[in-house]
This record gives sequence, structure tokens and C-alpha cells, in this order.
Amino acid sequence: MSTQTSTANERIGMRTSGRFVLSRPHGTVVASGVRQQFTDAVGAIDALRSGAADTVVGAVPFAAGAPCALTSPEKICFTTDRWTPPSAPRPLPVFVVDELREREHLDRVRTAVDVVRSDGNPLDKVVLARTLSLRAERPVDPEAVLAALVSDTSSGNGYLVDLDAAGGGHVGKTLVGSSPEVLIRTRGRVVTCHPLAGSAPRHPDPPVDDEHGRSLARSTKDRREHAFVVDAIRTALTPFCTVLDIPDTPSLTTTPQLWHLGTPISGELKDPSVTSLELAVALHPTPAVCGTPTELAYATIDELEGDRGFYAGAVGWSDGSGDGEWMVAIRCAEIDGSAGRVTAYAGGGIVAESDPDTELQETNVKFGTVLGALGVTL
Repeated sequence: MSTQTSTANERIGMRTSGRFVLSRPHGTVVASGVRQQFTDAVGAIDALRSGAADTVVGAVPFAAGAPCALTSPEKICFTTDRWTPPSAPRPLPVFVVDELREREHLDRVRTAVDVVRSDGNPLDKVVLARTLSLRAERPVDPEAVLAALVSDTSSGNGYLVDLDAAGGGHVGKTLVGSSPEVLIRTRGRVVTCHPLAGSAPRHPDPPVDDEHGRSLARSTKDRREHAFVVDAIRTALTPFCTVLDIPDTPSLTTTPQLWHLGTPISGELKDPSVTSLELAVALHPTPAVCGTPTELAYATIDELEGDRGFYAGAVGWSDGSGDGEWMVAIRCAEIDGSAGRVTAYAGGGIVAESDPDTELQETNVKFGTVLGALGVTL
């Protein structure tokens, strides 16, 4: 089957119904049209296991119980190439920053640090996110944003999800991003993931940049934060796997904006019929996007932040055989294309040693992925 190509009218700040793209270094999945839609992951998993759906694509939100944007597409295409737009996207408009929300984020981080440091408090880490609002004087083509994101990274990472299936305030909006973090990937019995936690900014001067990486690798704070994530993934995957291979120490990985501590994890499934969506749900949310202990971190986020929507959720696909891939929905923005509005998201892990000003700067660096694609500098 082939992908559905958008018409010129659909591309002016609009979306093809059910449009989904996941671009990765090893290939691309493109889907369009809607046979079925699912607002909860359990319904989608049941449809895959029963054969009622051949493939499910879309996004799972951060919050448990919030509606998913999952669909069984009418058309889907798998290729071994990075994604390129089916036709030349409309040039992006000029954007203006509406809201930075810096003071709000600083206040939240200070509150979280006080909580983590307080005597007798069991919260070890909480991930706090910040939004940044932009507007343009004309409609925004989400595929033009995706094209810019994919071209800005050597790995070709990028994703786009029509959020209509979630209903409510998500109707008419598109989630677009370029995530470096694999939540879960399955091929037959083989399962892999690559959690990232702990980061440091890149620098244009190579010797300084290298020192930033070495400093991150030595950081007690960041290595501890990373260990929370790896331990949680080990606990979540162990019931599903006969074997798990987890390196003892993290390694360094990079994006154009950041150094990260990462741990490549692989395993073998006990039951090959378990779908990648089931594993994604079992893993989500990891301490990389929520915190630890999970329930307490989640409650803290809900109190300090409120609804995150699909930021820090999961984006990907799964087929009936169990194969699939899900990325952590970070380095992203929600686009209301017809209104010319974009809401970008960035976050960071808060632990006892966190400095609010440093945490604020980290979000600015992480915003760089989306803002660079939009031609915006802070």
C-alpha cells in the first residue's frame, strides 16, 4: 500500500485525516485515513490482538486516563529511507513569541527542589515541563515543520500525529517533533530501547563541547538521575522478557543541541505476540519524563503543572504481529495550523541538587530543536 498524498488545499495550515509520520534512521512509517480510532490504549491493543486492526498508529498522552490519539489507518507505507515530504511544503511563516513563562517555571522548580530536599520526603526526582507559545500571521503547514525538523538532524528523526482522534481541545491540532529517545522497539522476539536522562548543552567550539560531554559523564547528579530511569525500565520489562541486556554504565549520545547520558537496552520476549504498544504502555511514563517514585512524581506534576497533553507521552506504531516502535514524545510542539499557533514543550528532571536558573536554561536549550525548525531564537 502507498501513502496518501495531500492536496494543495489540505496543506495550507491543514492536515490529511489521520496523518501519521515516524521518521527514523532505519526507515519511515507514513499512514493516513482512519478505519477505526481509539481513545484508550486497551481498546487498540485488543483490536491488534483480535485481528480487528492490522496496524495502530498515533500518540499516547502523558496522563493516565486522558484520551489517546490512536487510529487504525486506511493506508500505510513502510520504507527504509528517512522521510521526505510528498510535495514541496508551503514555506513557514514568520513567528512571534507570545509567552515565555520563565518566571512561572522558575517558581515551579524552586517549589519542587524544596519538596525533594525536605526531611522525610520520599520524592527523589520530578520532571517539570514548560510551554512556550508562538503565533504567526498566516496558517502553518505541520508537514513544513516536520520537514525542517528532519533536515536539521543527521539521524532524520521526526514525527507527526493528527490528534483529532483524541477529541476535545485536540481536534484540529497536530503533534510534531523530533525525539532522540526510543521508548520501545520490537522485531519478532527482540526488544530494544534507549532511555536518555541527564543532559548538558553542546558548544560550537569542539574542545569545549568535548569537555561538556566528559563533565556530563562524570556528573554524580546526572548519573543518579539516569539510574532511576534504567532501574524502572528493568522492573517494567523483566516480566515480559527471558533475557535483558543492560550495560552497567551509561554512554554519551548527542543531538545538535545536547549531550545525553543513554543506555542501550535489549532483550528477548517470552511471548512474541505481545505488541509493542503493550510494552509502551507498561513502560510509560519512565522517570525520564515523570520522576521517581512514579505515583508521587505524577501527583506533583499534576499539582504544579496541570495537563501536559501529549508532551512526554509516546508516539509510534504497532502491528498485529507485535512489531512496532514508540518514541518518547519530547522535543515537540502542538500545532493549530489553521490558527497559526504553536505551543512548544520542554522539560527537565529536578533532584535535590538542581539549580532553578540552570534548569531554566536547560529548557531553553531543549526548545532549540523546535524553535530552530521554526526559525526562532530566544
